[in-house]
Amino acid sequence: MKLIADRAEGVNIINAHTADTVTVNGQTHQGSILVPCTGPVMAWPVTGLSDLTEAHFAAIAQLRPELVVFGSGKILRFVSPALLRPLMAARIGIETMDTAAACRTYNILVGEGRHVMAALLGPLI
Repeated sequence: MKLIADRAEGVNIINAHTADTVTVNGQTHQGSILVPCTGPVMAWPVTGLSDLTEAHFAAIAQLRPELVVFGSGKILRFVSPALLRPLMAARIGIETMDTAAACRTYNILVGEGRHVMAALLGPLI
C-alpha cells in the first residue's frame, strides 16, 4: 500500500509497505527496521515479538527519540512491559500498533516535526 508520494525535506518518510517490505524514502527494506525521523534507516536484529529483549529497547533509548511507534506485525501484539523499562526510565513514550498503522502514524508525527522513531517488526505476516 502506497502511503505518501513526496518526501518532506530532511526527514525519513515511509512511502509504502507490503507483507514483506517497508519502503522508506524510495528504498525498500526487508526484515525488522528502525526508522528515525532523520538519519539512516537501521536494521533491527529481531525476527519476531518473541525475540525482543530489554537490550533491544535500551539501544533505542540511547538514540533519544521523544516517542517510539512500535509496529508489531500484521496484528496488534503487545510487548511485555518489563522489556520497555529502558524507554520508561528515559521518559520516552511508546505506542504499539500493527505495522500498517505504525507506518501511517509515524508519517503523521514526523510531518508535524516530532522527534519520533518507528520500530517495525517484519515481515508483516
